[in-house]
Amino acid sequence: MVGELVAAGVALASAGTVYLMAAARVVKQYERGVVLRLGRLTSPVRGPGFTMIIPAVDRMRKVNMQIVTMPVPAQEGITRDNVTVRVDAVVYFKVVDAADAVVRVEDYRFAVSQMAQTSLRSIIGKSELDDLLSNREKLNQGLELMMDSPAIGWGVSVDRVEIKDVSLPETMKRSMARQAEATRDRRARVINADAELQASRKLAEAAAAMSDQPAALQLRLLQTVVAVAAEKNSTLVLPFPVELLRFLERSGLQAQAQTEQVEAETERVRAQRPATRDAAPAPVENGQVSDALPVLEDLPEAEKLP
Repeated sequence: MVGELVAAGVALASAGTVYLMAAARVVKQYERGVVLRLGRLTSPVRGPGFTMIIPAVDRMRKVNMQIVTMPVPAQEGITRDNVTVRVDAVVYFKVVDAADAVVRVEDYRFAVSQMAQTSLRSIIGKSELDDLLSNREKLNQGLELMMDSPAIGWGVSVDRVEIKDVSLPETMKRSMARQAEATRDRRARVINADAELQASRKLAEAAAAMSDQPAALQLRLLQTVVAVAAEKNSTLVLPFPVELLRFLERSGLQAQAQTEQVEAETERVRAQRPATRDAAPAPVENGQVSDALPVLEDLPEAEKLP
């Protein structure tokens, strides 16, 4: 009798242990447990820690509540300005309602992945190439809004969407490189022209200041000679007085003016008294043509010969 009681106790303890092992569940801190009893959702959702379910009746699914990083495969599309591009992105999302993530969608990860791909194709077709390259923040916000609206019904919240890379055809890359080079060349030419304009204004002011003091130009010449000599090169500099150049220039102008005056006077005399073949040339005194020719009465008398 005692042996039967002991055997029954042992069997009952074993059955209880098996039951406890089958009913015991542990939910981690970053998880939530959704219990389906005979296929029907029971509330509330089990929190982290130790919990019990009814074996063979209840079925618990654990849902990860951490932020999930999901890469979006590269999608090829045509932009609004008819440029073929290949764009890939990454999506950050998390489950905010474990019950909806289990009941409302079969596989929320696969659903978010497909929705990200279709949204990325849609945003490529609505955008221009310049926006994809330089205005990514706005495109990221548009992608997030497009994905977050249907994901809320699945118990999923899209935290962030980032466009990782935009691949362009080789011909487009070369065209953009030429455009950038032309832009930089134009900017350099404009800067150089502006510098030349400012330098010319300063040189004009310096010339006006030196014109008042002739010695300033001579001092500037000496400073230039000193600067060239400091380089220790083989250049030979011979200073030439500027005043001497001005004197020679004035002398040449005066000689040219006198020559022109004599030629004009000669032409005037020839015009008044046309010259003949036997006529004697007009005398020239002191570089000027004499208007009056000598007459017989003015000549001295010839001496009488013995």
